Amino acid sequence: MLPNKDGYFDEFGGKFIPETLFFALSELEKRYAKIKKSKKFKNQLDYYLTHYVGRPTPLYYAQRLTERLQGAKIFLKREDLCHTGAHKINNALGQILLANEMGKKRIIAETGAGQHGVAVATAAGLFGLKCEVYMGSEDIRRQKLNVFRMKLLGAKVIPVESGTKTLKDAINEAIRDWVTNVETTHYLLGSTVGPHPYPMIVRDFQSVIGKETKKQAIKHIGKLPDYLVACVGGGSNALGLFYPFYNEKVKFIGVEAAGEGIKSGKHAAPLCAGKIGILHGTKSFVLQDENGQISSTHSVSAGLDYPGVGPEHSFYKKSKRAEYAAVNDKEVLKAFCLLSKTEGIIPALESAHAVAYIVKMAKKWGKNKNVIMCLSGRGDKDMEEIANIFGASL
Repeated sequence: MLPNKDGYFDEFGGKFIPETLFFALSELEKRYAKIKKSKKFKNQLDYYLTHYVGRPTPLYYAQRLTERLQGAKIFLKREDLCHTGAHKINNALGQILLANEMGKKRIIAETGAGQHGVAVATAAGLFGLKCEVYMGSEDIRRQKLNVFRMKLLGAKVIPVESGTKTLKDAINEAIRDWVTNVETTHYLLGSTVGPHPYPMIVRDFQSVIGKETKKQAIKHIGKLPDYLVACVGGGSNALGLFYPFYNEKVKFIGVEAAGEGIKSGKHAAPLCAGKIGILHGTKSFVLQDENGQISSTHSVSAGLDYPGVGPEHSFYKKSKRAEYAAVNDKEVLKAFCLLSKTEGIIPALESAHAVAYIVKMAKKWGKNKNVIMCLSGRGDKDMEEIANIFGASL
């Protein structure tokens, strides 16, 4: 399903932006509509995805995890094996090529867990573009390794001290920058959030995940899976997996961050506990108080620590095309350790949310069901935070 001409998925989406950005977004929409039909652009993107990113990524049968959980067969779509360690590079490369076509020489981005920032810094370095990344100071503390990687790749990392000092605040600052530099700068948004056409663009570039998965499922399972499971913050890895299956009889399950528990109020689960509102230029489900002010969030994973979600996910929720659940930090840490020990795969804390949900549901689903989970990233970036949580010294 595409958004309509005004950028809405049913009632969700749109462009709630300052007037100074209308021209930039209109230009972006027109250039993207033209370029995505270009065989030259497609061939160029396919070349880099194959020879630089390392696509297609494998679909791996997690046999020992399946045996441990005594339920549904579990398959992992290994986005953690992409160059830079996560799915974020798919969108970063696509938008960098788009920015190049538009003649933009400066790239700005936001990042939470740092994987999008690393991907953007990587792609910008590859094409010789100036790159600046906004990152909340709390996330800088949690993701020191990725901060160093961005700097090593030639990007300038700009700390954000406002608000909760996390992803929401980094996006705020990136938008402020873009407003004053629209002629020279492309804002490379990292998830399926923000004003139209960003949710559509990011989803399209991430759909390579689901397109590959479809073919691989037929080859390795002999049919399409029963369930697709992915973590959801802004929602790009989940939509990348889900979207190519939209018209198939496959159940979609997105897993949000329950943090210290939904009832505690210290969570990041707008689809499970939010209300419809407007955040960062789009209408969607948002965590907000009775006065409409954006609520603070909490998650052990920096990449899911966001009070909003993409409009297409909100549409999937309203239309019941997808189910959304939330798991808490304790469940996530247990799942993180379980996958590491049973399969020798250390997942990103974001991806571990999807693992945690599967741990709870595999037996209930039954041994005749097949589940494909998007392993959106690897856990290298989280080692220092995990060590601190477990009281270990690096």
